[in-house]
Order: sequence, then structure tokens, then C-alpha cells
Amino acid sequence: MKYLVALLALAGLAVSVMGLRIHNMDPAKAPPCAVSEHWDCGSVNHSRFSVFPPKTFDEAPGTKHIPVATIGIIGYALIAVLALMGRWWLVFEAAQIGFMFASFLSYLEAFVMEKWCIYCVWSWGIMTTILVLSIGTLIYRRRGGRVAWQK
Repeated sequence: MKYLVALLALAGLAVSVMGLRIHNMDPAKAPPCAVSEHWDCGSVNHSRFSVFPPKTFDEAPGTKHIPVATIGIIGYALIAVLALMGRWWLVFEAAQIGFMFASFLSYLEAFVMEKWCIYCVWSWGIMTTILVLSIGTLIYRRRGGRVAWQK
């Protein structure tokens, strides 16, 4: 299971790198993922919510922000290392944080920006899968390596 979770984390890392590439593109260029008026990675990755903390309208010039995709890269790398080390409780905790973060960003996309980024949706799906697998692994280990029907 640790290799599957690590592989998923590497896939999430690759998706985050692609999102960071769009974030660092010139906003005037059309990104390759601008599919329709509701699916546009460029507008999502250049919005004020694409950085942490989010940009405000009255902030001082020169305020430092971290791109959300960079946080994703760090989180996925951490999950991959923890999974390979077999530290399932820490994988579960990191996956919970990542899932909540991705869910909040999906909320912003759906109800605030009303635009979706395909990389963000993929990242949310990958993080959800990692969370479910870590929960399953913890339950399996808690039962002493037995599945429910082996009582």
C-alpha cells in the first residue's frame, strides 16, 4: 500500500508542478487548459486566491505570498516520504490537512470564482484517494492485518 500512496503523491506533485507553471505564466497568454468559460486554469491560477495568504485589495506593495501550488508540491512530497517510511498516522494527518485545503479551494472555485481549474480538480481527487487509502490502511493495521470478513 505504501508504494501506491507514494505513487499517488508523486502524481499529485506532478499536477501541482503543472499548476505552478500556469501560475508563473504571463497572465496575458492563454494557458493550454483554457477550455471554456467555466474551465479556465489561467484565471483560477492568477486569481487572488491562487496564493497564500490570499491577496487583498488594500495590501501594501511588496507583500510576500506563497503560490498555493507550491504548498501542494511540499505537501505531496511530504506524504510520499511518510508513506514510504510506513508512518501511516502521519500520512493520514497530512492527507486530512491536504483534503481540507483542496476542498476549501474547490469551494472557492465553485461559489466565488465560478471557474474551475482541471489541475485543482485532479489534485482534489488524488488527495481524496490518498485520504481514503490511509484510513483503510489504519483500520487494517488496527485489526491486526485482518479484513472484516476474516473474523
